[in-house]
Amino acid sequence: MLKGKTVVLGVTGSIAAYKIANLARMLVKQHCEVHVLMTQNATNFINPITFETLTKHKCLIDTFDRNFEFSVEHVALAKAADVVMIAPASANVIGKIANGIADDMLTTTVMACPCKKIVSPAMNHNMFHNPIVQDNIEKLKHYGYEIVEPAHGMLANGDMGDGRMPDEELLFEYIVKEIAFEKDMTGKKVLVTAGATVEAIDPVRFITNHSSGKMGFALAKNAMLRGAEVTLVMGKCDSEPPVFANTVKVQSAKDMYDAVIERADSMDIIVKAAAVADYRPKNVSSEKVKKQDGNMSIELERTDDILKTLGERKNGQFICGFSMETENMLENSRKKLEKKNCDMIVANNLKQDGAGFGGNTNIVTLITKDDEVQLEKMTKDEVAEKIFDFILSR
Repeated sequence: MLKGKTVVLGVTGSIAAYKIANLARMLVKQHCEVHVLMTQNATNFINPITFETLTKHKCLIDTFDRNFEFSVEHVALAKAADVVMIAPASANVIGKIANGIADDMLTTTVMACPCKKIVSPAMNHNMFHNPIVQDNIEKLKHYGYEIVEPAHGMLANGDMGDGRMPDEELLFEYIVKEIAFEKDMTGKKVLVTAGATVEAIDPVRFITNHSSGKMGFALAKNAMLRGAEVTLVMGKCDSEPPVFANTVKVQSAKDMYDAVIERADSMDIIVKAAAVADYRPKNVSSEKVKKQDGNMSIELERTDDILKTLGERKNGQFICGFSMETENMLENSRKKLEKKNCDMIVANNLKQDGAGFGGNTNIVTLITKDDEVQLEKMTKDEVAEKIFDFILSR
């Protein structure tokens, strides 16, 4: 995902510095070049050898070290960097960068970098809320730096408060968001639905399906990584939604209908990947239904058809639906395309090995009025990328 990219990590004097070793490892596993710059104070918290072992590059600390491969190392590294992340960022280094002070390898290199710079403050609660520090953070934002808001939690001194650096998994996602894809969807507003709806029978029981939400999550993440403003309307799902999407959590088909229709007019692209119930119990008991002798019948009624309503109300949006079939996949999907007035249907067969609910792969056919493109077995992330490539080409 990050092959061919160069990431520069700036580490300052904070106990949270230990987390950056794992961040460096995560980035190296994605096949990108990782270079670590440390302040002298940072070396009191973690040894530079740790980063050198993980990245296979010299950890840079001293601006005037004579053992560099390049004569002006900070300039060479600044030119190569696709993104810089300063994490943890101390109040001292934030203040120096915000006011143009470049007196060590880290601040000098950052000042020379034309690429995107991301700063993750980490410090004591009172220090973080000091108005001078807050002014410096605002100054960095003014100059185009992205700030990772610190988390609230237990700090190094045992106090509870703001200033805790987020876990390295979130820092990794900030880097991926910045450099993983070309931003060919910047300015687009995209709505994706994901997961299964839940239709109540009584306060205990409900009707649902096997959708995990993985395909919808992959779509939302791909659009976000390509620069789109993404709204994710999610039902019951097996995992946490991707970060940086505007997430709307719903339960029933009616909830999802209302959430989608309310937002549809402001969208450029709508992808309906959720498995929405076609029927719901007509009468929902307010008390648990007791077991009886013999069989029990539940009368069902149709739910609102979200895709059909979108097709009827279409006002310039590109509408993409999903069709999961067990037989006559292409014929049934083409009927759905026409009946629902969609621009595209993504069809797959539940019985095909490698497709369907719950797995990490899918085999789909992209169907429009004039085209029919069958994709080979891919990961759901790869399928999501192909789907948006196809949509953008239209």
